[in-house]
Amino acid sequence: MHAVLADLLKLLELERIEDNIFRGESRDIGSAQVFGGQVVGQALSAAHQTVESRRAHSLHAYFLRRGDVKSPIVYEVDRARDGGSFSVRRVVAIQHGRPIFNLAASFQKPEVGLEHQAAMPDVQGPEGLQDLTAVAPEILARIPDKMRRYLTDKRPFEFRPVRPMNFTEPEKLAPQKHVWIKAVDKLPADHNLHRILLAYVSDYELLGTSTLPHGLIFARGNVQMASLDHALWFHRQARVDEWLLYSFDSPNAAGARGFARGQFFTADGELVASTAQEGLVRVLSDADPEDVPSDPRLQG
Repeated sequence: MHAVLADLLKLLELERIEDNIFRGESRDIGSAQVFGGQVVGQALSAAHQTVESRRAHSLHAYFLRRGDVKSPIVYEVDRARDGGSFSVRRVVAIQHGRPIFNLAASFQKPEVGLEHQAAMPDVQGPEGLQDLTAVAPEILARIPDKMRRYLTDKRPFEFRPVRPMNFTEPEKLAPQKHVWIKAVDKLPADHNLHRILLAYVSDYELLGTSTLPHGLIFARGNVQMASLDHALWFHRQARVDEWLLYSFDSPNAAGARGFARGQFFTADGELVASTAQEGLVRVLSDADPEDVPSDPRLQG
């Protein structure tokens, strides 16, 4: 298996300390704090380890404090409910004695029921599209170090935007975008693992959709962005080592907060998951050293 993907799987496994207490490490992938998708994925992994014969169908989470990438994170799981068909788990992520994140996840016994779904957007397929890392050297020279590192470091997922991203020139666009994603190597046929990895990758690119109508440019250093909450619903089985279209839209931005929604479709049009997120989007007149730096992964 590709080394960077194997490292991500190890990161999401967690060390069991007690029956309901787990510990995870972090990876510095260029953001100012622990990547939010990592904490979501690890928290869901911890919850999964306390549930048998049921699969996650939804999760709702809040980011409370910035995570310290140099320190381990402890995950405490509360077995809130085990009913006939559903189980609910609450997870608190703790660093330096304080909660940095909490999550509620619901699990269901496999069951057959009514089915319908939204249509997949009519966009170009992944073949022929360039990966997000395909940025000209002259552009890389003009963007911040953290963004440059994000674009050049090896990653566990491929990202192929339908519309190439513009990192330096102002352009006001409709608050919509589409990105094809896929793990860089084949993975075991473990449904829970694919859900956890989907939770991990669902935090990429989402909030930045709310900045598209405003032509904001990360390179100017006058935009502060941070995820506040995150929700994800798993509708159907999916493999993240096969191409998935992540389709985003942002119906609203107000009060220094942006709101964005996303849908994951398989290449043949099956809707497998939906997500939503609200986050801080603050435009600064002058760079303030006390402000939290933006995460380059949130940019559109």
